[in-house]
Amino acid sequence: MDERKMHSTKAASAHHGTVGELTRGWQSWSEDHVDYQRRNPFSSEKPLTSHTRREDPTYGRPPEGSKTEQRGKDAHSHIGREVEELCLVIRSVGKRGQDGYVRITFKQLFDRYVTISNKVVGVLLRARKHGLVDFEGEMLWQGKDDGVVITLLE
Repeated sequence: MDERKMHSTKAASAHHGTVGELTRGWQSWSEDHVDYQRRNPFSSEKPLTSHTRREDPTYGRPPEGSKTEQRGKDAHSHIGREVEELCLVIRSVGKRGQDGYVRITFKQLFDRYVTISNKVVGVLLRARKHGLVDFEGEMLWQGKDDGVVITLLE
């Protein structure tokens, strides 16, 4: 075999290897995508699993180990830290009553906490949901509810 033919054969072999790798990569991506679409409830593909029912413990929850599940855990952790910080602000700025509870008005808390976070009302609602604070009303509005007393329960 002359040198040109040998070089051409080696180049074709190397090129074929690269094309083969690309083909396998695309095939793998395609199979993963088809599998994902089968599990995606918004896809036109028929799902692999049947619909979950409300009684199912996985109902309304992201698939275990998914990025969505991790984002949810991260968000839960973040809001937990915000609630802790809110309680610290109430404890440091509020006044302790004779009953031992620390209290602060919404205006005092808003004025102090707004420099830390602009989500003070949402964090307050979360803290109340977990039994850490109490206040009257369903929602607090700046200006309208400035005099509402917030009690730290912990």
